[in-house]
Amino acid sequence: MIVYKEYNRARAVAYARRWALDRNPLFVNFAGRGGDCTNFISQCIYAGSCQMNFTTDFGWYYITELNRAPAWSSVEYFYDFMTGVPAFTSINGGIGPYGIEVDSTRAIEGDVVQLADDTGDFYHTLIISGFSEGETLVCAHTNDALDKPLSTYNFSSLRYIHIEGVRVEVEDDNCFSDVLEGISLGLPTGTQNG
Repeated sequence: MIVYKEYNRARAVAYARRWALDRNPLFVNFAGRGGDCTNFISQCIYAGSCQMNFTTDFGWYYITELNRAPAWSSVEYFYDFMTGVPAFTSINGGIGPYGIEVDSTRAIEGDVVQLADDTGDFYHTLIISGFSEGETLVCAHTNDALDKPLSTYNFSSLRYIHIEGVRVEVEDDNCFSDVLEGISLGLPTGTQNG
């Protein structure tokens, strides 16, 4: 059974600030091999959700450098997974964090920004770490950034991904069927009857 929990923005931003200028040894560093930006942002989102989706090829997970989903470290696949574009709709309806594309007025701390070049290709992923004097501040890897103003980046267009929440799978406890069939009340083991 799928249940929904809140995305912990404070934890995502705390992680971003802690590791923006360093590397967590639990994850490989892709700098110099295509870039580390989306890998880092996935780490931040994971810190705020503590939930991965282990669906082969179309999920969002990291176990090792060679055992990870494309969405973990690829700008476009990350977007596709988080927003549930048509090919990912059934996956995005499964477990893990999820979001929607929004305009700048709806983007808040812990949300994601992706930058595009003049051909419309999105090439960089950042996390919003705060706001100051009308500026959106971001953290990022590859070109490491800690609370850097978004306005200092050179890009042709951008998109914001508002992380709406996290879907978590919980075990069905059979309460309904047990009560329906007159088998038990489905109370937790060790519950005292009074």
